[in-house]
Amino acid sequence: MGKIVKAKGARDSFVARETWKIFKIMSEFVDAFEEMKELGPAVTLWGSSRAKRGSKFYRLTQETARAIADAGFSVITGGGPGLMEAANKGAKRGKGKSVGLNIKIPEEQTANKYLDLCIDFDYFFIRKVMFVKYASAFVIMPGGYGTMDELFEALTLIQTEKSQLFPVILVGTEYWGGLLKWLKETVVKEGHLYRKELNVFTVTDDPREVVRIIKESQKKNGG
Repeated sequence: MGKIVKAKGARDSFVARETWKIFKIMSEFVDAFEEMKELGPAVTLWGSSRAKRGSKFYRLTQETARAIADAGFSVITGGGPGLMEAANKGAKRGKGKSVGLNIKIPEEQTANKYLDLCIDFDYFFIRKVMFVKYASAFVIMPGGYGTMDELFEALTLIQTEKSQLFPVILVGTEYWGGLLKWLKETVVKEGHLYRKELNVFTVTDDPREVVRIIKESQKKNGG
C-alpha cells in the first residue's frame, strides 16, 4: 500500500511540474511579444555560429546585414557568435535596429555585443515563433543543422500557407549549390516536391540583390 501512495505522490509531483511549465511557456511568449511589438519592418537573418571573424562569409554577412539595415529594416538574428554576430554588427552600423533572440544552451550560444535588443529564450519553439512573427523576409547565410532547421521551417510554413509568401533568400551560391542540386535531382525527381515549389526561395551572392528582393516584396504586400 505504501508503494502505491509513493507512486501517486510522484505522479502528482510530475503533473504539478508540467502544469507550471505551461505558465513558464506563456510568460516567455508574453515577454517576447511585449519586447518586439514596436519593432517595425524587420528581416530575420540566419547563419552559422561557428564561422570565424574575418572569414569570407563573416564579411559577406556583415555587408548584407548593413545593406538591409540601411534600407530601413531591423535585423533579427539568433543573437550569438559567428555569422549572427556579423549580421548584428552590420545592422548596428547601419540604420536599422539590431535584435538578437538568444537561446540558452550549454555550448556556443553567448549573446554578442552588437545588440540593441536581446531576448533570452529557454525554449527553441518559442524562439522560432518570434523569428517568423516579426519578419517580412528571411535571409539564410551558410550554416549547419540549426541554420538548415530554420530554413526548412520557413519554407514549410510558406508551402503549407501557414505564413505569408515572404522572400526566402539563400546567400552563397557555391555553398548552397549542392543542396539545390540534391533537391532538384533527387527530391523533385522522386516526387516529394513539385518543381514549382523550388521557386519559393532565391539564391544570390549580392547584398544589393537581397535588398532589392526584400523591398520589391514589401511594396507588393503594401508595406
